[in-house]
Amino acid sequence: MSAVATPPTLAPQRDLRSDVGLASALRLNVLRLARRIRVERGDNDLSLSQLAVLGTLSRFGPMSPGELAAAENVKPPSMTRTISCLEAVGLVTRTGHAIDRRQVVVELTDAARKVLDDDRRRRDAWLTKRLAGLTPAERDLLRQAAPILERLTGS
Repeated sequence: MSAVATPPTLAPQRDLRSDVGLASALRLNVLRLARRIRVERGDNDLSLSQLAVLGTLSRFGPMSPGELAAAENVKPPSMTRTISCLEAVGLVTRTGHAIDRRQVVVELTDAARKVLDDDRRRRDAWLTKRLAGLTPAERDLLRQAAPILERLTGS
């Protein structure tokens, strides 16, 4: 009597019925998806943190360096360096604060908006192509999950 060998799986099976199993599966798969989407960035020379700052300014509008540092969860000196790099390549400008002249406000340039639009278009095209490979029922399920994932991120 010989034992039947089972082929190895790529990932351990998780018990999705438990919250711990669900958390583990979500963490792993969301990280993999994020990593794969990052690959679609193209060949611009911006770091992920620089792109994140541009994205924050795009979503929330002009901000002070301190507000940007808080939004990106980095220390102010790091944000100052990031802003200086982005300013040097023409993607942000600094202007005086309308009320408090001791502060500056950072805002996107038209060139930054184009960089963000191109980046988003490229990543969305990749994901749209992947979604097309799913069944209509699977896409509907993801439509229902999207607001839940948004709540999980605190956005």
